[in-house]
Amino acid sequence: MNLDFIREEIKNHLNHPVQIKVFGMRNKESVYTGRINAIYPNIFSIINPEYEKSFSYRDIITGDIEIKYE
Repeated sequence: MNLDFIREEIKNHLNHPVQIKVFGMRNKESVYTGRINAIYPNIFSIINPEYEKSFSYRDIITGDIEIKYE
Protein backbone atom coordinates (compact mmCIF):
# COMPACT_ATOMS: atom_id res chain seq x y z
CA MET A 1 0.00 0.00 0.00
CA ASN A 2 1.22 3.45 -0.79
CA LEU A 3 -0.06 6.90 0.06
CA ASP A 4 -1.50 7.68 -3.37
CA PHE A 5 -3.47 4.41 -3.41
CA ILE A 6 -4.98 5.15 0.00
CA ARG A 7 -5.88 8.73 -0.96
CA GLU A 8 -7.58 7.53 -4.13
CA GLU A 9 -9.49 4.80 -2.29
CA ILE A 10 -10.78 7.25 0.32
CA LYS A 11 -11.62 9.79 -2.41
CA ASN A 12 -13.73 7.12 -4.13
CA HIS A 13 -15.69 6.64 -0.89
CA LEU A 14 -16.43 10.34 -0.26
CA ASN A 15 -19.82 10.75 1.50
CA HIS A 16 -20.05 7.00 2.13
CA PRO A 17 -20.44 5.55 5.63
CA VAL A 18 -17.28 4.22 7.28
CA GLN A 19 -16.15 2.74 10.55
CA ILE A 20 -12.69 3.68 11.81
CA LYS A 21 -10.95 1.78 14.56
CA VAL A 22 -8.12 3.63 16.29
CA PHE A 23 -5.51 1.57 18.10
CA GLY A 24 -4.16 3.55 21.02
CA MET A 25 -1.64 2.99 23.75
CA ARG A 26 -2.02 0.20 26.30
CA ASN A 27 -4.22 -1.83 23.96
CA LYS A 28 -7.00 0.75 23.98
CA GLU A 29 -9.26 0.89 20.95
CA SER A 30 -11.70 3.58 19.92
CA VAL A 31 -14.29 3.15 17.19
CA TYR A 32 -15.74 6.04 15.22
CA THR A 33 -18.53 5.81 12.66
CA GLY A 34 -19.72 8.41 10.22
CA ARG A 35 -19.41 9.56 6.64
CA ILE A 36 -16.24 10.71 4.92
CA ASN A 37 -16.80 14.44 4.89
CA ALA A 38 -13.67 16.09 3.49
CA ILE A 39 -10.41 15.12 1.85
CA TYR A 40 -7.24 17.17 2.20
CA PRO A 41 -3.65 16.53 1.03
CA ASN A 42 -2.54 14.94 4.33
CA ILE A 43 -5.74 14.17 6.23
CA PHE A 44 -9.37 13.24 5.76
CA SER A 45 -12.30 13.81 8.08
CA ILE A 46 -15.44 11.96 8.98
CA ILE A 47 -18.61 13.54 10.31
CA ASN A 48 -21.27 12.20 12.59
CA PRO A 49 -24.12 14.15 14.26
CA GLU A 50 -22.15 13.98 17.53
CA TYR A 51 -18.61 14.77 16.34
CA GLU A 52 -16.20 15.47 13.49
CA LYS A 53 -12.84 13.66 13.51
CA SER A 54 -9.78 13.96 11.31
CA PHE A 55 -7.30 11.21 10.49
CA SER A 56 -4.01 11.02 8.63
CA TYR A 57 -3.49 8.78 5.61
CA ARG A 58 -0.17 7.73 7.12
CA ASP A 59 -1.99 6.29 10.14
CA ILE A 60 -3.52 3.71 7.80
CA ILE A 61 -0.11 2.72 6.45
CA THR A 62 1.43 2.40 9.92
CA GLY A 63 -1.55 0.44 11.23
CA ASP A 64 -2.54 2.99 13.86
CA ILE A 65 -6.04 3.10 12.38
CA GLU A 66 -8.13 0.63 10.42
CA ILE A 67 -10.86 1.78 8.04
CA LYS A 68 -13.86 -0.31 7.09
CA TYR A 69 -16.26 0.82 4.39
CA GLU A 70 -19.90 0.03 5.09
